[in-house]
Formats: sequence, structure tokens, C-alpha cells
Amino acid sequence: MQLSTFTRPLLWLGIALLGGLGQAFASNNGTLELMQVNACRATSSLPLYRGEGFQKEHAQRMEEDLNALTRALSALPEQPQALRASHQELVTQLRRGVSFGHSEDDMPWRYPEELAGALRGFLTATRSQYVDGTPPEAAIKVEYLAVQYLSRAYLGNFEIAREQPDNYLGQDERILLPAIESELAELDAKSNPAVAKLKTRWHFLKNALGDMNSQSNALVSSSGRPFAPMVVDRHARSLTNQWLSLQPVLANNGY
Repeated sequence: MQLSTFTRPLLWLGIALLGGLGQAFASNNGTLELMQVNACRATSSLPLYRGEGFQKEHAQRMEEDLNALTRALSALPEQPQALRASHQELVTQLRRGVSFGHSEDDMPWRYPEELAGALRGFLTATRSQYVDGTPPEAAIKVEYLAVQYLSRAYLGNFEIAREQPDNYLGQDERILLPAIESELAELDAKSNPAVAKLKTRWHFLKNALGDMNSQSNALVSSSGRPFAPMVVDRHARSLTNQWLSLQPVLANNGY
């Protein structure tokens, strides 16, 4: 079939528009991924601050995480009121956690529950903005597990979204570790040395996170060994930075 002089330009225009939409969807989902990663990182920084002697560097890191979150949110073309409100609630709760006194009694006993609720609310609102299905979320899942781990180590149990068992918000290490492992297995370590390094770091992190013992209300690891929150935090951030750098859309944002 021959295309007329009139229909040929329209066909190429349609192809160009579809290509542009595909790039826009990828960019949009990449921004949403960064929002979730940085929200989890900021939340991990708070228990680290309170649990490691109230060091200024940890409070500063939390603010840097929040700044990164705000930048990602600002890059989103549309920002519904519910999303902006959940973002503000998370920021409020995190800064409230920094403001409490240094004694254990200075932190209200319900605060960890309120902080977890604020994080879940923001992550839920962010995920609702996905276009064209749910993209891979492995980096987010790693950071979400790090939040659970640091919370158990320093603040107490982290309440997951049990009403959402079909996505990472309602899952702990028993489901998330195999899911992350599955996504990692799809990456080709032979043709990309960066993937080989990623898998090496993941091997250590998987063992530590798998020892979290979330099914128990007792704040002890499955093995009985002490928690290692600072080590888990460092490896989780390094791993997700490596993972994000493998994605072209996010690599352009400095990861």
C-alpha cells in the first residue's frame, strides 16, 4: 500500500508523538521512583539521628534527603493536592522527630506509629501517580526495607501497610527479598561490570535484611546477633545509587 503525500507526514507525526509519550511516561515514573527512594532515605535518617547520639551530621543528612525529595516532587508535571498534603505531613513528622529531647521519654510513645503512617501515606499517594502500569520498584523496596530495619534497631517495630499486601508497602523481608532477588537476576552481570558489583553488595545486604525477624514482636534478630543499622544503611544507599545509575532516565539526574 502506498502512502499519499498527505498521509505520510501524519504517520510520521503519530510515530513521533507516541515516542514522545513513551519518553514522558518513563521520565514521569523515574521521578516518582526518586520521590519514593528519597522519602524512605529521609525516614531512615531520623532513627539514625536519634539512635546514634543525636549527631548533627545525621540531622543534616535528613534535611538533604528532604531537599532531594522536594526537588523530585517539583519535577513532577502534575502535583495533586493529596500528594502535596502527604508530602507536607511527612516533612512535619520527620522534623518533629528531630525536635524531641534526647531522653527516651521525650519522644511520645505513639510517634513511631505516626511517622510510619506519614511515610506510608506519602508513598501510597506517590504510587497512585503511576502511568501505564507499575514500573520496577527494586531500588524503592531496598530503601523501604532499610527503613524497617533501622526502625526496629532504634525505635521499635515499623508498621507496614497491611491493607496493601499486593504491593511493597504491605510487605516485609519475607516477600520483598525474593522480589528484589528476582529483579536483580534479570540484570546481565557478564556484559556490565557495574551489575557484578551491584550483585556483590546485594549478597551482603540480603543476609543482613533477612535477619531482621519482622514476624516477631521481640526486637531481636533471627540469629540473635546484634542489629547492624549503620552498616545496613550505608550498603543500602550505595546499592540503590548503583541501581539507579543503571537507568538512563535517572542517571541524568546525578545517580
